[in-house]
Amino acid sequence: MRPKPIVVVLVGVVFTAFSAILIRLADAPSLAIAAWRMVLATGMAAPLFVAERFGRAPRRESGSSASALTRKAAVALSLASGALLAMHFAFWIASLSYTSVASSTVLVTTHPLIVAVFGFVLLDERLSVRSVLFMLASLAGSALLVAGGYGAGGSVPLGNLLAFLGAVTVSGYMVIGRVVRRRLSVHAYTMIVYATAAFLLVAASAVGGVPLAPYAPREFVLFAALAFFCTLLGHSLYNWALAFLRPTVISTSILGEPVIASVLAVIVFGEVPSIFTITGGAVILGSIYLFVREEARLAREQRSNAT
Repeated sequence: MRPKPIVVVLVGVVFTAFSAILIRLADAPSLAIAAWRMVLATGMAAPLFVAERFGRAPRRESGSSASALTRKAAVALSLASGALLAMHFAFWIASLSYTSVASSTVLVTTHPLIVAVFGFVLLDERLSVRSVLFMLASLAGSALLVAGGYGAGGSVPLGNLLAFLGAVTVSGYMVIGRVVRRRLSVHAYTMIVYATAAFLLVAASAVGGVPLAPYAPREFVLFAALAFFCTLLGHSLYNWALAFLRPTVISTSILGEPVIASVLAVIVFGEVPSIFTITGGAVILGSIYLFVREEARLAREQRSNAT
């Protein structure tokens, strides 16, 4: 029996919420953490891909009509998606060295708005007046959160910028995933994306002189936990659900991640968010929730008019 996609997404949200905590616990350069996370995740995903590839027959799990996308185009887009995922992890993991868990996870969760902007600019997708107002409200919340970062001084503004860049790159990753998953199975898509991200992050580490070894066994346990729980049981579950759910539904569910991560940060590190982070984060998350609801309403209207 196929599990309910929304339940799968919510399980993924819980696992990915632990990412920031495990990264903070690791005593290694951010690029090394990102590289090992994707190298180990690729190794863990490989048996599933091999079993599917050399089993009875490769399966295409599509919740929508057949895609006109050719296999070569799907593979090319998957490579681009892997590059974007590599940049996402490089930016976001680095941000946690400079700003709070709450600020970082809230800012990286602004990707639904960025996806909408991409759609408007590149695909001529319309936005309602209410959608624009919700976007502006979220920008106001972001400005408040960033202002708190400047007030804190130090490298906090840099951390907030890196988290936002993580949101931009993961937006492209999610948009491409929605298109490609109509053509490739979850294991084929995941394998290409993870392997590409792993290769690029290892290459970036080599070019940047960031050592990938030696590290204490404790660090490799944390790397493996990031790969298995937060990537294989987090991002991979999102990739599976992309074939059955609209990106807006997944984006709404992911709003729970910064809330869970912030609570964990208080428990584990005693990291109490500032009033700027709490207020700005609440405005951002509330605005994104209302924005996603509005986008879902517009999508229902379009389907109704089409029929």
